[in-house]
Amino acid sequence: MSARLGVIVDYSDDFIEASLDVIEFERAGADIVSVAEAYSFDAVSRLGYLAAVTSTIGLSSGVIPIYSRTPTLIAMTAASLDSMSDGRFELGLGSSGGQVIEGFHGVPFTAPLGRLRETVEICRAVWRREKLIHSGKHYTIPLTAVEGTGLGKPLKLINTPVRSSIPIALAALTPRAVAQAAEIADGWLPLLYHPQKAHLAWGEALAEGTAKRSPQLAALDVMVSTPFFIGDDEQVLEAHRQRVALYVGGMGAIGANFYNDLATRYGYGDEAARVQELYLAGEKQAAADALPDDLVRETCLIGTAAEVARRLSALVASGVTTVMIAPVASTRQGRVEAVEAARDLLRKA
Repeated sequence: MSARLGVIVDYSDDFIEASLDVIEFERAGADIVSVAEAYSFDAVSRLGYLAAVTSTIGLSSGVIPIYSRTPTLIAMTAASLDSMSDGRFELGLGSSGGQVIEGFHGVPFTAPLGRLRETVEICRAVWRREKLIHSGKHYTIPLTAVEGTGLGKPLKLINTPVRSSIPIALAALTPRAVAQAAEIADGWLPLLYHPQKAHLAWGEALAEGTAKRSPQLAALDVMVSTPFFIGDDEQVLEAHRQRVALYVGGMGAIGANFYNDLATRYGYGDEAARVQELYLAGEKQAAADALPDDLVRETCLIGTAAEVARRLSALVASGVTTVMIAPVASTRQGRVEAVEAARDLLRKA
């Protein structure tokens, strides 16, 4: 069975135009669409709209940050989207980062792994329509109980969900986070995924988590996002290079940049340190130029048809089971043709 083909709707896209794209992507054979959320328009509203204008394509959040909503609200929202789409929704969750959570939401960014684990537990209990009783380190439900008043009485979801188990994918980069995703999640959402070097960054973590994985869970769905463009256009590749430089050089601070750490685990420690040094000094173009060409090219699907086919096959061979592409063509026709091309290449991979 070939890997699934997904398409990404970015948080900065013109959503009305993007929704018309998604209708065409569905007709072109895409299996799932992921709607992103940052400090942007929310993903949930847009997913509800897509549920109404599509009929077969899967819908996923990529990703909802756990700090901006309570675990039970996340569960309620997922059940609602699953109902509106007749069982087509998949819940993408992540912690985001301190810059967004504290700087935009005004919520302390603490204990991301523990909060993610408890959120997953609570969501699954809600969907099973259990009377919700959760006593964790980070969430206690019911919060208080006052004898004789009815306060604190455990409640269960009023509606009956379409499915008692909605797939959950966790965004994770660090070894500890990846091990947790492999243990408890249905899917894993990595970024800057290098198929030939992924085992260096995450092999041990995936093995550790898989060893603890419940037999009730299916095999982990490895869902990799990547820009997609077939053609000889250096500007498209340069745009990806600039984005990699932003992640490796500009996210966080020295000693607190997960993407820089990832590049180091890939074997590019010296180069990653230099990129960060240049980027934080304001020399962004120099930082981009200092990136290893291999890191730039192997973390995207941009190039000639033969190059893209080779990299797509490498993704599948490395264990990727859902390829989420971001078509970067400037026209709708070009983006639909990109989805068709990716579909055909995946069938051969």
